[in-house]
Amino acid sequence: MNPTRIAIVDDHPLVRDGLKLRLSAHPALALVGEAGDAAEAFDMVERQAPELVLMDVGMKGTNGIDLTAQLLRQHPHLRVLMLSMYDNPEYVNRAMRAGARGYVLKDAPSDEIIDAIAAINAGRTYLSAAISGRMSRSQAPRPVLSPRESEILAGLARGHASRQIAEALGLSVRTVETHRQNIKRKLGLEGQAELIKYAVEHCRDHAPGT
Repeated sequence: MNPTRIAIVDDHPLVRDGLKLRLSAHPALALVGEAGDAAEAFDMVERQAPELVLMDVGMKGTNGIDLTAQLLRQHPHLRVLMLSMYDNPEYVNRAMRAGARGYVLKDAPSDEIIDAIAAINAGRTYLSAAISGRMSRSQAPRPVLSPRESEILAGLARGHASRQIAEALGLSVRTVETHRQNIKRKLGLEGQAELIKYAVEHCRDHAPGT
């Protein structure tokens, strides 16, 4: 069988060089192009006609998710595998809705990237094990928080300390701290860092711009 013609789109030259080094020796893959931004990506796909693109998510300018959607509108048979530092389920969902066939973390071993390419070539989608686990947890039913606990979680998502939350809600700091402990217990979270991370990821009124 002819090797799969692949290309790399990433705005960091060192990352592109690392991927080329990791993948170029594999006989089932033929590296035919690379690009560092959206304009270069469109030109490269037109000239080199890759079958599959390894696409970075967090590029400057046009991000990899939007670029995937734009490329697939012009080249619907192109296959895209997202490579990302981000395991946030929202990014994964957006990437798959844009038309990506798979999502793998950048620190994944070369064998996993090759497995992902093989799965996509076979018509399947591929999510790395770490991402699949996070997706499952994010889709699981969440414990019901009280209205007051939800207010405190929203305050944490905005970066407010317990004293600020207490003043805003007319509560004592001790009461806010008690609610924080109850929230952690309900959600099965370990430590304050996990609580803050959960708040930022799950409070809709604090969701980052898309």
